[in-house]
Amino acid sequence: MERDKHFILGIFDDEDILLSAVKEVRAAGVKIHEVFSPYPVHGLDEELGYTRSRLPIAAFLFGLLGTTLALTMQFYMMKFDWPMIIGGKDHAAFPDFIPVTFELTVLLAAFGMVGVFMISSNLKPWAQPRIFDLRSTDDKHVMAIDIASNGSVDLEQIKSALKNSGATEVNSKSFE
Repeated sequence: MERDKHFILGIFDDEDILLSAVKEVRAAGVKIHEVFSPYPVHGLDEELGYTRSRLPIAAFLFGLLGTTLALTMQFYMMKFDWPMIIGGKDHAAFPDFIPVTFELTVLLAAFGMVGVFMISSNLKPWAQPRIFDLRSTDDKHVMAIDIASNGSVDLEQIKSALKNSGATEVNSKSFE
């Protein structure tokens, strides 16, 4: 079977049951593709085994780029390109550069974080979103399990693990 095409979905009504179900299903040796919820569930990311995001590192690097570009641009303009004496100060008076440097640092950090987030999340304007179950935006929690990623685990074993962990429904979903 192809990866990311065929899924088994476990539908849950309660977030506490969902959290315990994630523990039980992972303990049974099943790899969970993703869990969809209508609202954030505290502790779910730890139970799924997610690591800390590296987005702050990208923000720092883009901010550093903004600071470097701002200082380089202003120093070049005021010292070499169009030197002016403003208020009797030196051509390259650093305190005058602080507001522009701050603004460009914040601007590039923000745009860089948005760009990195959209690339890492595969959010493209032309992409069609995968909707596993419409109720996951209303009142249900959906655990999606990729069948191909769990090749060593039997299909019936996955379904019984979901049912035994408290799923109200167990469905199949295919994307072509």
